[in-house]
Amino acid sequence: MLDHLIRGASIVDGTGAPATTGDVGIRDGKIVAVGTVDESAKETVDAGGLVLTPGFIDPHTHYDAQLWWDPYASPSNMHGVTTVLAGNCGFTLAPTRPADVDYICSMLSKVEGMSLAALKAGIDWRWESFGEFLDGLDASGVGVNAGFLVGHCAIRHYVMGDAALERDATPDEMAQMVTELKRSISAGGLGFSTTRSPTHSDTDNRPVSSRVGPDSEVIELCRAVGEHPGTTLEAIVEGCNYGFSDLEIDTLIAMSAAARRPINWNVLTVDSKARERAMRQLEPSRRSAASGARVVALTMPTLVPMNMSLRNFCALFQLPGWSTVLNLPIPERIEKLRDQSVRSWMLAQSKLPEAGVFARLADFGNYVVGDTFSEANAGRKGRVVADIAREQGADPFDMFVEIAVNDELKTVWWPTPTDDDAASWELRRQIWETDGTLIGGSDAGAHLDRMCGSQYTTAFLSDMLRGRKLLSLERAVQLITDAPARLFGLRGRGRIAEGWQGDLVLFDPATIGAEQAYLAHDLPAGALRLKAEATGIERVFVNGVETVHAGATTGKLPGTVLRSGRDTETVATA
Repeated sequence: MLDHLIRGASIVDGTGAPATTGDVGIRDGKIVAVGTVDESAKETVDAGGLVLTPGFIDPHTHYDAQLWWDPYASPSNMHGVTTVLAGNCGFTLAPTRPADVDYICSMLSKVEGMSLAALKAGIDWRWESFGEFLDGLDASGVGVNAGFLVGHCAIRHYVMGDAALERDATPDEMAQMVTELKRSISAGGLGFSTTRSPTHSDTDNRPVSSRVGPDSEVIELCRAVGEHPGTTLEAIVEGCNYGFSDLEIDTLIAMSAAARRPINWNVLTVDSKARERAMRQLEPSRRSAASGARVVALTMPTLVPMNMSLRNFCALFQLPGWSTVLNLPIPERIEKLRDQSVRSWMLAQSKLPEAGVFARLADFGNYVVGDTFSEANAGRKGRVVADIAREQGADPFDMFVEIAVNDELKTVWWPTPTDDDAASWELRRQIWETDGTLIGGSDAGAHLDRMCGSQYTTAFLSDMLRGRKLLSLERAVQLITDAPARLFGLRGRGRIAEGWQGDLVLFDPATIGAEQAYLAHDLPAGALRLKAEATGIERVFVNGVETVHAGATTGKLPGTVLRSGRDTETVATA
């Protein structure tokens, strides 16, 4: 007898093949029948008019912390995500010595926008090694399949202590890092991640530890990854945001070649007004094959809802020179912002070519005012800065700053996308179809109060079905199921086929989508996050167990903590 029989669905199997109408049977966590199924089942689902696809796979999350208090990985699970890959950008919670827990938490609160209060209230830190971290999640249970790369910052700090923030490793320390990385991967780590980006600094504005060592250290750690089956690499470098230098392209290729494993980077931003930059960002992918390497750019298929603030760390801090003002204590920051000469300097800085992808944030007149906190700003919520500035006879940037200062910088800002034009969407479509890109880059689990990328799967499908229709449904599904599964070598996941894992999403094509993002105070210690609800998701199955039913979590925890070699296979680089 089957556990579940889904009858009469429009089956989009993940391979890109045309949809077929048929049945799917699930037993003992796996798909055991596809097509016309006559076997009886404990539960039969009438799926007429609905679409059945493989579970969606999010290749770039930071759910390392959240899974300890929210094993469902919400709201990603509500948007049909059944597998998440975490441990990205060099940031992991293990290996970590007890004495370093406070530093790791405070560093994560800065670089990944995780609430420090939530981290301290939501995690019972019961591990030191990477294997103990994975075992702990196994024991507590997870509602999605979750795999974790081993972060460079954690490895370096574990071996070198505070010296990791100050100097190169000695030969002995380098050997210890290699040993610890191998130990972590042997325990199940899916590979290695690092950041070399100047956007990543700790709460004392020091470079995070992975930025301190030379490139040779990174290459040696990548080489160690290649000794283990089913592994992969991920990296962030300065050029991810500002445009790759030839040296960075060579380094990404060298990392992949040393490990003989694919490497992905996050995130390729696409804007028709900066087409040359987007093309340049694909250069590592184009060059890599000749060196026996494979470099893949992650790129998002939707415009991610995000807000800004001049009070708390956000992307505005990355505009050239702005951190010298925005990192000041609040009273001094406000005093500087009241200085017209400082404002003029900041505005000029925001227009520099060095702003890279962050230049999109410099159209201050098109910001929408979010929550306000002062009488002076009463009635301004929901209005566009340019309109208020026009009424007041003020410059838009001066008006932007004035509103923020009125609220002691607490104002929530919503930037209007500058890359929502038809030409940008056509450029995105072309880029999605290249071999060197992969859909993903949500950052789900990070930057919780500033952005909401977790809804990209349902928003993407909604757009392809009922919006711009740039891709067929079959191709769109392939890009968020089979394509990531094959890049990361996930065994038996990403397709609807007999013998494969029962990770499935059943949705209504007429209503699937994502609602508007909003701020919710639902994290530990009452911390807030930006989230968006899903529409049209009828059922989600993880390893054959229903985890979402009619838009609500069932409370089941059938997920697998993915382990390299056991749950993954080696993917060739060429």
